[in-house]
Amino acid sequence: MDKISWCKTQKDGIKLIEPTERISQKYYEEAEKDLEEMNKAESLKWKDIQGYYACYNALYAILQRIGIKSEIHDCTIELLNYIEGFSEEQKTFLKKLKEKRIGAQYYLEPAQIDQNKIHDFVLTCKNILNNINPEDIKKIRKRIATA
Repeated sequence: MDKISWCKTQKDGIKLIEPTERISQKYYEEAEKDLEEMNKAESLKWKDIQGYYACYNALYAILQRIGIKSEIHDCTIELLNYIEGFSEEQKTFLKKLKEKRIGAQYYLEPAQIDQNKIHDFVLTCKNILNNINPEDIKKIRKRIATA
C-alpha cells in the first residue's frame, strides 16, 4: 500500500471535501502571519516552529482550495507529489523542516533554518494558488480519489 492509500484509511488522514476559497484564504493569511512572527522571533526554537507552520499553512491553503482535508502532517506533506509547481528540493526541504520543528518543539533542540527557503516555499504556494484552475483541481482530486 502506498503512502496516500494508507493516509486515506486513517481517521484523520486524507479526505476529499468541498473546496473552499474562504478557508483557503484564511490559511494563506495565517502563513503570512507565521512568516512575520518567524522574522521577529529571537529564539531559534520559535524560528523553527514559525517557519515550519508558515510553509505548512501555505500548503494547506492550496489543499483547501482543492478540497482536501488532512490532519496528519506526513500525509499532508505527501500531497506535494500531487500538486504541480513544487521542486524536488522543496519537497525534501519541507520534510526536513518538519523534523527540525519536532526537534525544537518536543526535544528542545533548535536548529538553524534557511529562512530564504521558507520565504520561497510560501511564495511558491502563493503562485500555485493564483494559477490553479478548475481543471487542475479536478485532475488532482481524481488522482487522489483513485490512489
